[in-house]
Amino acid sequence: MPTAEPRPQHPLTAPAWTDVDVVLFDLDGVITPTVELHRRAWAETFDELFAGLALPPYREEEYFASLDGRSRFAGVRSLLESRGVSLPEGAADDHGLTSVIGIGNRKNAAFTRVLSRDGIAPYPGSLRLLDRLAELGVPLGLVSSSRNALPVLRAAGLEERFTVVVDGVTAEREGLPGKPAPDTFLRAAAALGSPPARAAVFEDAESGTAAARAGGFGLVVGVDRGAGRAALIAAGADTVVDDLEEMLP
Repeated sequence: MPTAEPRPQHPLTAPAWTDVDVVLFDLDGVITPTVELHRRAWAETFDELFAGLALPPYREEEYFASLDGRSRFAGVRSLLESRGVSLPEGAADDHGLTSVIGIGNRKNAAFTRVLSRDGIAPYPGSLRLLDRLAELGVPLGLVSSSRNALPVLRAAGLEERFTVVVDGVTAEREGLPGKPAPDTFLRAAAALGSPPARAAVFEDAESGTAAARAGGFGLVVGVDRGAGRAALIAAGADTVVDDLEEMLP
C-alpha cells in the first residue's frame, strides 16, 4: 500500500485493516448465498440451450470460468464464445434461446422465481462483519454486476446497510464497463469520498478480484466460495478467507 504521505489511524485495529477507511462488498457469494440460486438458474438455462444445439451438457466449472462475477449478458457472451457458439445480440424483450439477450432474460426469470419463492438470508459470518463495521462507523458500499442487487438486498433485509449501491443497473445507466474492469468499484469508492488506496474490497469471483486489484484498492480480500484460494490469489487478492467472520476487527 502507498506510504508516501502520513495516514490517520483508523479505528479498526487488526494489522490488515489499519489503512482502510471504507469497505466495498460484492453481493452474490460474499454477503448472501444467492450464488447458489444463480448457479441453478444458469444450469437450467444452458442445459436447455445446449440440448437444443446437440452440444455436451453444461458443466459446473463453466460457471466459474465464464459467468461468475460478470454481468448477465457478458457472462452469456463469454460462455457461448468458449463453446464456439455464435448468436445474435437480440432485442431487449427477447426471452427465447436464440439470442444473447434472450438467454440472459430467460436465466433472470428463473432466478426471480426462486428468489420470490424461497427468499434469501445473509451468511451469518457476513452479517457479523457488517454489524461490527456499523458499530465502528465505517462507511459501506455494495458493488455487484447483478441487476437484481436491490431486490436481493430487500429480501435479505440489508438494503439500509449500504450507503452506496453500484449494480448492473447503475453500470448500464452510466455506461460503466463491468468487472474485470475496475470502473464500478472506483465509482462506489468515489461516491463514498475515498481514494481506492484507502478502501477494502471483498470479492468471491476471479473477475471481481482482478477488478479490485486493477483499481489499486488498498486491501483486496478474496472470499473462497468455490473459485479456489489459488485462483483468487492469482487474480490479485491480498488474502483469502472462507468466511467474512475471519476478518472481524
